[in-house]
Amino acid sequence: MPESPAPAQSPGTSRSTSATIPPNILRCLTPVTEGYGVDLRPELVRVGLDEAMMRSAALRVSYRQGSAVIRRAVELTGDAHLGLRAGAAQHLTSWGLLGFAQMAADTLREAIETGVRFQNLSGAMVVWSAGPEETGYALRAELPDPALDPTVAVFLAEEAFASVVTLTRLSSGEEFAPQSVEFAFPAPRDTGPFTELFSCPTRFGAVGNRLVFPTAWAARPMPGRDRVTYSAVVELLEDQAASRRDQQELLEVLEISIAQSLPDVPSFVEQARRHASSERTLRRRLAQCGTTYEAVVDGVRRERVELLLRRRELTLRDIARQAGFSDVRALRRAVHRWHGVNPARLRGDAAEQ
Repeated sequence: MPESPAPAQSPGTSRSTSATIPPNILRCLTPVTEGYGVDLRPELVRVGLDEAMMRSAALRVSYRQGSAVIRRAVELTGDAHLGLRAGAAQHLTSWGLLGFAQMAADTLREAIETGVRFQNLSGAMVVWSAGPEETGYALRAELPDPALDPTVAVFLAEEAFASVVTLTRLSSGEEFAPQSVEFAFPAPRDTGPFTELFSCPTRFGAVGNRLVFPTAWAARPMPGRDRVTYSAVVELLEDQAASRRDQQELLEVLEISIAQSLPDVPSFVEQARRHASSERTLRRRLAQCGTTYEAVVDGVRRERVELLLRRRELTLRDIARQAGFSDVRALRRAVHRWHGVNPARLRGDAAEQ
C-alpha cells in the first residue's frame, strides 16, 4: 500500500507557499500605481512574474508573491489607502465568470452568497463569509494569517470592501450605500477617503472587518437576473472549483511531506511513488497547478528559514542544516534570492516587527 504523508498541518507549511490564487488584485493594482508614476513591473519580476505570465489566464500566484508586490506598491506610491483606490478601480469583469454569475443572480443576497461560495476562484486574498444579522445582511472579510504584515493587512481589508461596494453600484445602482462598515485596523489620520467612498458610518479598531448591507438592498432583484444563465455559469464554476480543490490538496500534501522530511528532501521519484503515480503524471499535475516540484521545495524551505531566523539561539549553521542546505553559503544565496538581503539583515528586520 503506498505511503501517504500525515494529513496534519506541520510547522513550516502554510497556504502562502503555493501558487493557487488568480492574480486579479495584482492586475487591477498595476494601472492604479501607474497613476502615481510607479511602474510595478520590476516588482512583479522580482517575485517571478513577468509581463507574459501576467497576461496568462492560467496564472496563479502565492500569498507570498501577492503580499510582496502589495507591500512595495504601498511603499512606492506612499498612499496609505491604496487598497481603497485598487478596489474602487475594478470593473464588472474583474472577477471573471464569477462576476458574470453574480450579475445573473436573482437578488443581491444570492449574488453575495455566490461570491462567498466560489471565492477561491475570484482571486480573493481574504476569507469571505456572509449571513443575516439583526441589523442587516453582513459580509465579513478575515485575513488568511493573523500575523500578516500590517501594511498588507490594511490594503487587503480596504480593497475587499471597496471592490464589493464599487461592483454593487455598477451592477445594482449608483445610489447603493452600505449600512455600516467596520475595519479591524486602527483609525487612520485621515478618514475622509472612507467617508467619500462608502457614504455610511465607518468604524475602526473593530473586532473584525465587516460590511453590513441594508436588508432592503440584500433582497433587491439584480437588474441582469437570468435563471438559465445563472445555472449554466454556476455549473462551470463548480467544475472549476472541483479542479482547484484537487490542485490545492496535491500542493498541501507535498508541502507537508517536504516539511516533515527536512532537513532531507524526498526526491521527485519518491514523491511519485508515495502518490502511486508515475513521474510524468505528477509533473503534469504540478504544471496544471502552475508550479514545479522544485518550486514547492523552495517555498517550504523558505518558510522554514524565516521561522528559524526568529529563534535567536540558532546559528546560521544550525538554520542551514535544519532547512536542508549544504552549508551556510548555500543558505545565504537562497535568502538573498528570496529577499535581496543577507540572513543577518533579515533576522534583524524580523526582530524589529
